[in-house]
Amino acid sequence: MNRIVLNETSYFGAGCRSVVADEAKRRGFKKCFFVTDNDLIKFGVAEKVTSVLDNAGIPYEVYSDVKANPTIKNVQNGVDAFNKSGADFIVTLGGGSAIDTAKGIGIVANNPEFYDIKSLEGVAETKHRAVPTFALSTTAGTAAEVTINYVITDEDAKKKMVCVDPNDIPTVAIVDPELMYSMPKGLTAATGMDALTHAIESYITPGAWEMSDMFELKAIELISKHLKNAVEDGQNQEAREGMSLAQYIAGMGFSNVGLGIVHSMAHPLGAYYDTPHGVANALLLPYIMEYNAGCSAAEKYIDIARAMGVDVSGMSKEEGVNAAIDAVKKLSLSINIPQRLNEIGVKKEDIPQLAVAAFNDVCTGGNPRETSVEDIEALYHTAF
Repeated sequence: MNRIVLNETSYFGAGCRSVVADEAKRRGFKKCFFVTDNDLIKFGVAEKVTSVLDNAGIPYEVYSDVKANPTIKNVQNGVDAFNKSGADFIVTLGGGSAIDTAKGIGIVANNPEFYDIKSLEGVAETKHRAVPTFALSTTAGTAAEVTINYVITDEDAKKKMVCVDPNDIPTVAIVDPELMYSMPKGLTAATGMDALTHAIESYITPGAWEMSDMFELKAIELISKHLKNAVEDGQNQEAREGMSLAQYIAGMGFSNVGLGIVHSMAHPLGAYYDTPHGVANALLLPYIMEYNAGCSAAEKYIDIARAMGVDVSGMSKEEGVNAAIDAVKKLSLSINIPQRLNEIGVKKEDIPQLAVAAFNDVCTGGNPRETSVEDIEALYHTAF
């Protein structure tokens, strides 16, 4: 049996943020709890959404206690602020950090027995849907607006907790590429490669099936076509629209079929060094693709190469594997993604601990090749 969970309603296209007010009024909501980060406020991106609320006469309270890798305290503070606000719905604007924070707030506000946050790790049996949430992404990578996953950092344990819960999916997803125009090149590159990682990992995971395959191959195709142009020219409307759609499509798939050890290995890097998630995934992806080529999932690599624009006519399985990995490396290098862990501050002496944390990550079970702590430790050393 296969299952797919998606948003109740989704909007796509330049300027579609205008529907925030319409959807709120249609549903009878009275006050908004607006979750975003301070940079988006500082650079005027948040105002593009709050102005919609202002013009519609919808009151709101802003919560911006959001870190790049959101913490237990960020969520708990947000729950406290939400409960005091009198709001009846959440609007969240940002990348995965802001949206993940909002998901945690929305879940705990309606399921207060999980206030410790730690008990949400893995698959938590929450009884109630989260507070109705409208999610607007400013990055083309995490697809947090369409997934049933969110990631919260336990700073004391130096651990990223992956939380999986159909009750947390935003009610409304709003994918407006105009909100992504201000993304700097480095963030555009990292989040775009994050989306590619989602698509490739979920395409080869054992849980993949016809519907998720359809999503992921189209996402790979769109990312290969548009990412470099989006990095080089942030105002390129076609590229921004292409990437905004690609990351959402990738999220439709991976949210429902899972990921693998690229994510398992990336999560500890964020917990230990505050490494941006997209950078960690992008750096690790080619190394893990080479590792996973040693299992039956390699049969799908030729499809990945084809989706990335490689002429695969007459290629053998081995040639298809190499073509897919080479295409990922070529794209990564073309947008200046770091290629070695020592370039991003990883300490060699930490690798044994990182390997244990990665092996215990919830994403490890979705890897197509059975792995071990020793294998993961060797992969970290290879990438170092």
